Amino acid sequence: MSAYILRRLALILPTLFGIMLINFVLVQFVPGGPVEQILSQLEQDTDVFAGIAGGGGEIRQASERGDYLGAQGLPEDFVADLERQFGFDKPPLERFLSMLWDYMRFDFGESYFRSISVTDLIIEKMPVSISLGLWTTLLAYLISIPLGIRKAVRDGSSFDSWTSSLIIVGYAIPGFLFAILLLVLFAGGSYVKIFPLRGLVSPDFADMPAWRQILDYFWHIALPVLASTISAFATLTLLTKNSFLDEIRKQYVLTARAKGLTESRVLYGHVFRNAMLIVIAGFPAVFVSVFFGSSLIIETIFSLDGLGRMGFEAAVARDYPVVFGTLFIFSLIGLVIGLISDLMYVWIDPRIDFESRLS
Repeated sequence: MSAYILRRLALILPTLFGIMLINFVLVQFVPGGPVEQILSQLEQDTDVFAGIAGGGGEIRQASERGDYLGAQGLPEDFVADLERQFGFDKPPLERFLSMLWDYMRFDFGESYFRSISVTDLIIEKMPVSISLGLWTTLLAYLISIPLGIRKAVRDGSSFDSWTSSLIIVGYAIPGFLFAILLLVLFAGGSYVKIFPLRGLVSPDFADMPAWRQILDYFWHIALPVLASTISAFATLTLLTKNSFLDEIRKQYVLTARAKGLTESRVLYGHVFRNAMLIVIAGFPAVFVSVFFGSSLIIETIFSLDGLGRMGFEAAVARDYPVVFGTLFIFSLIGLVIGLISDLMYVWIDPRIDFESRLS
């Protein structure tokens, strides 16, 4: 197993290189970089633009007439200085290799527009995304696995039918629509105000005693986590049910029952280990999708300042250090989680041997 782990670890570097290279090349063809955005903002501010361009009243008069100020131009040395500040005076290959060297030392630079290092910015936004990803995944697994097992045992019963109907309805409802519904019903919309409308904690959180801080935290995170859980819950429940049904119908289950083992011993002593393999295989996808994918919409609706909103705003503003820094960190986390998933395979079923497949 150690050889397999070493091979997987060795593959992380070329995989990260490929991800960063593809995205870096794509960015070179995207218009509206940080320099262009600053120039656009200067053009919108007539006084500043006139002072830099040296056009004075002529530029101001052109603005009043509705003429395009960009046609007046800016000094070439000013534009060159901007490009030098952002590092765009260097060839793309040199910038890419320099970025990789910094990232290998976990030096992600500083945000173009926020005057804060990318690492500090990610640490600042991390609590929101961790709260959503951790509690959503935990809640989905705690509900879906017992429910899926129960549905498999009572396959075809009325319990299986009406729970399947609820699951299908839950899967069909988009997460953002369910989030809006929760806000309207329970966060001061047209009905009752039980939960807060925005934020991860209350403004006076630091002054609260420890037990009140815990309650306040869960009070704020309840609706966002519930909205994030709805789609993961539906998929995971059906996956668990189908996995257990496949195992229950196999010959070794009939043999165990013929030996006089109790139903719970058969189910949790024999079937559970084999059936849970496919569920565990889906854990990285569930966690990563919640942590990095759906967090943007949920964070926007509930006014949470997390990694999802940060990444979206950085992409819109062409804040490349934040974009590539978060891309590198998220890709690395995803690759490590994939390796952990394989190790969990072996921990649950020692018969699985990844090394023999690679030899």
